[in-house]
Amino acid sequence: MELRIKRMHEDAKLPLQARAGDAGMDLFSSEDTIIPARKWALVKTGIQLELPVGTEGQVRPRSGLALKHGITVLNSPGTIDEGYRGEVGVVLMNHSDVDFVVEKHMRIAQLVVQLVPTVNVVEVVELSETERGEQGFGSSGVK
Repeated sequence: MELRIKRMHEDAKLPLQARAGDAGMDLFSSEDTIIPARKWALVKTGIQLELPVGTEGQVRPRSGLALKHGITVLNSPGTIDEGYRGEVGVVLMNHSDVDFVVEKHMRIAQLVVQLVPTVNVVEVVELSETERGEQGFGSSGVK
């Protein structure tokens, strides 16, 4: 599978798999910025993507930033549709009580490319029965 990437700036960093077999590719900030405590900000990457036909890009948090700094992707996972050609931006949320400094070329999120099935929506009068039925939130308990 080929992921085509265009740098918007000469020094923008391309997504990178840290280790062979990793599901996600690191996305890097193309700017210095500050995310105030308990606020969010759009952080630019300086790249544009051409996703393979039949795929989507999922922008996910980095576990280290979440654990150590309370930084996560606000709309996690963010979705990049196959036809989008604009700059990839990441909406980062700072859940901590201190401002977070984003440095240029910092690893800010992960990009996971996933296959998207073709789904045909079919309206019906009734749905099939299941053991769970309409039992929703909390129906399976906590232990």
